[in-house]
Amino acid sequence: MEFVDLQEAHETTMATANANHIDHGWQKVSYPKRQRKTKPNADPEKPNLTRPNGTLSNGAPNVFRSLEQQTEDRRRRIFEAQRAYAAAAVDAIAKARHNRSDLDDDDDSDLEGAKPNGKPVEEEKKVKQKKPKKPKFTVAEAAAKIDPADLSAYLAELNGEQQEIQMQKFANYYGKAFREVVAGQFPWMKMFRESPVIKLADIPFSHISDAVYMTSADWISQQSLEALGFFVLWSLDIILEDLMAQQASAKGSKNGVQQMSSKSKVGIFVALAMVLRRKPDALISVLPKLRENSKYQGQDKLPVIVWMIIQASQGDLAVGLYMWAHYLLPIVGGKNCNPQSRDLILQLVEWILSGSKARSILVNAAVRKGERLVPPSSFEILMRVTLPASSSRVKATERFEVIYPTVKEVALAGSHGSKAMRQVSQQIFNFAVKAAGESSPELSKEAAVIVIWCLNQNADCYRLWEKFYLDNLEASVAVLRRLSEEWKEHSVKFTTLDPLRETIKNFRNKNEKAMSSGADAAKQALFLDADKYCKHVSGKLSRGHGCMKTLAFIVVAFAVGAAVVSPNMDAWDWNKLSVVFSS
Repeated sequence: MEFVDLQEAHETTMATANANHIDHGWQKVSYPKRQRKTKPNADPEKPNLTRPNGTLSNGAPNVFRSLEQQTEDRRRRIFEAQRAYAAAAVDAIAKARHNRSDLDDDDDSDLEGAKPNGKPVEEEKKVKQKKPKKPKFTVAEAAAKIDPADLSAYLAELNGEQQEIQMQKFANYYGKAFREVVAGQFPWMKMFRESPVIKLADIPFSHISDAVYMTSADWISQQSLEALGFFVLWSLDIILEDLMAQQASAKGSKNGVQQMSSKSKVGIFVALAMVLRRKPDALISVLPKLRENSKYQGQDKLPVIVWMIIQASQGDLAVGLYMWAHYLLPIVGGKNCNPQSRDLILQLVEWILSGSKARSILVNAAVRKGERLVPPSSFEILMRVTLPASSSRVKATERFEVIYPTVKEVALAGSHGSKAMRQVSQQIFNFAVKAAGESSPELSKEAAVIVIWCLNQNADCYRLWEKFYLDNLEASVAVLRRLSEEWKEHSVKFTTLDPLRETIKNFRNKNEKAMSSGADAAKQALFLDADKYCKHVSGKLSRGHGCMKTLAFIVVAFAVGAAVVSPNMDAWDWNKLSVVFSS
């Protein structure tokens, strides 16, 4: 029995090995529950003929055949869609080439074929014909084409519209007139930076004919000052925008605004120049905004502002000096003024004063519509940059010394004794009396002379002087020294000497009290100098007063004698005698 059992075990083992050999090591995993569920649905007549690889032993079809057919169908559909897409792409390329050939007048051939992936079989590179270049026009050539009659008709059509819009359309006319001028023909930024002031005056206005300018000037004169002021700022904004674009382009900034063509900028410059020449007051009207808005300030914008002042000076020289004194001179007095800006500002005032009649024109127009061309604050700046300490002198100092006398004359010009001059003299006295006590010898001397001028213009300045006397003794000593040493020069300018005589008397009393109070040595020395000059001036005043009394006695005696000798003396002789006596 044991032998039989061992034999059965051996056969069982060999059968299992053969089965493993046929199944290649794979074993079927069966789930009893699933088999129980599927058993009733199975065909009882057909035994389970499945094999591990999924095929039937009796030659029945593969159980995965339906899945394979679905996969093949899906692949076939994808392939057909790809072919259709490739064909559509080829058609699109062919149409695009055909359209491009029609626009460019080329003779490109159509596609000859396409690869299965939809790409062209071969593409021949065609060399496109260069389009003919447009002719380049210079500013002069474009200006010569402007017809005054056409301009006049265009301006006449603008009547009835808002004046600000009219001004913009006026500039647009010139923008179209110069639209053919390429950027290289009008590099205004480079021209402004490298050209002297004397040449800036003609950029680009020199190319405009007289007929065109007169037509425009007559129309501009009909516009209101408010509209002209709006146009000045509007044009300046466009120019500065182009300036920033060119600066950004020069620096290679990726975030910079794209450089605008200078075609339209020629027209803006021409239109703005015409407005400033015909109505220079338009520039003065926008001066507050130029001061307040930071976008109009800066060393890089200075050449444009100078160019505008030059154009306004062509129409009214006084406006040029007004803008120079009120807007540009304070820049020189600032701490951040570089030599290039100082040179440009000096060039402008030198150009303004270079005319043969410039001095007389400016002195006569020293007060313009209630405002002074050179206000006291600007005059103080001029005095300090002209007469600095010896250690602070620069190359430009000599140039300021040349223009100083004329500008000073304009600053001090006015009707003697008038209310306006009394106010101006008092303002000047306040800074001049302080400058007279400073350490710079040249500034102290000039300031003392200005103080004496103020005393002659306004008797109230004597009271101010007495108030400042002890607090600023150095300045008072400098003024008294000028009076003492230059008495002949200054005494003839005083209309009356009585206020001066009274002031000198009060100073002597103050000196005596201060010297008797036992002040320090430095103060004692100043009071001694002041008292010395006071005595000298007082002596001059006493001798002058005695001479006047003697002269009056002689004149009266002569008049009485003449009346006795010739009682029939006519009225003309008496009037003449009274004039001599009063003088």
